[in-house]
Amino acid sequence: MDDSTDLFPIGMRVLAVDDDPTCLRVLETLLRRCQYHVTTTSQAITALTMLRENKDKFDLVISDVHMPDMDGFKLLELVGLEMDLPVIMLSAYGDTKLVMKGISHGACDYLLKPVRLEELKNIWQHVIRKKKSDSKGKNKTSKPDNATSDSGSGLRSAGTENSDENGKLTKKRKDQDEDEDEDKENGNDNEDPSAQKKPRVVWSVELHRKFVAAVNHLGIDKAVPKKILDMMNVENITRENVASHLQAFF
Repeated sequence: MDDSTDLFPIGMRVLAVDDDPTCLRVLETLLRRCQYHVTTTSQAITALTMLRENKDKFDLVISDVHMPDMDGFKLLELVGLEMDLPVIMLSAYGDTKLVMKGISHGACDYLLKPVRLEELKNIWQHVIRKKKSDSKGKNKTSKPDNATSDSGSGLRSAGTENSDENGKLTKKRKDQDEDEDEDKENGNDNEDPSAQKKPRVVWSVELHRKFVAAVNHLGIDKAVPKKILDMMNVENITRENVASHLQAFF
């Protein structure tokens, strides 16, 4: 690693969004104490515009859930779909349904107000995980062995939470394998090769909403690609498309 990488998380670029000026000021102060580079806005729509115009100038977004101009979950959904940045949700309410909604929409963490300095000191881990995950995905086909070994040490250093995440991914892969076995038993393995060449799927906002709705309905533990695909009931997408999208968001 070069010298600039060794300095991380110092200078990590955070976009903080909260319509409450007092909360936003406190959040900014705490983030700066962590030596992050902080940009703030009180409007979710403004935050989205800033992100769209400066896609490569932010590492992480931390946003309040309840805002008047745009719901925090909507912002989360659009950022995940368009920018693929880690997003942390912030709320004064710790209702389980709200937390689950945030996680199922793709939030990498859900913090309760008043947020503590100790919590913010650790949010850089989500950026590391995201970069490792993206790197692993890109190298998976050409360098499967290297991708596994490269990501191992980085993920372990990011914290003990990874054991739970790896467990969930293992379970999902197991469920996906069971789906594939079921298809083979049903004789779907002998499809016309020309029919398998599907056009590239573009995940529009509307398509992503149907995906999220299906995941919410099934529950994260039971949301396997085949069931999600059946519930979405959309033409021209395959289980492989859904599986890839599922891995990207969860």
